[in-house]
Amino acid sequence: QVQLVESGGGLVQAGGSLTLSCAASGRTFSSYAMGWFRQAPGKEREFVAAVSRSGGSSSYADSVKGRFTISRDNAKNTVNLQMNSLKPEDTAVYYCGAGPWGAGLSSYSSTQLYTYWGQGTQVTVSS
Repeated sequence: QVQLVESGGGLVQAGGSLTLSCAASGRTFSSYAMGWFRQAPGKEREFVAAVSRSGGSSSYADSVKGRFTISRDNAKNTVNLQMNSLKPEDTAVYYCGAGPWGAGLSSYSSTQLYTYWGQGTQVTVSS
């Protein structure tokens, strides 16, 4: 069992930066791919970024490529999402997910590969 707790959300002006953190419980953190997803009001949850279990590979949605960076620290059981050049359309609740490693990293853009989810953290970007 893995429990995930996100933090770091808030209100920021367009062009600003935020860093989201996700703390995981359990001793098998390095067995999981980790991902960040987001959900805006009235929309489905969408993929933002994912990182392999070692942290050596990462993938991003086209909408955030070049602006967001995902990283993980297996010694600390944490995964971060550094968000730069934020836009109003980045406004959403951001969720951290953990999925058992076993597929190619590109597969982890789907919510179906994730077993555990955090409660979410709100990010609001004002124009």
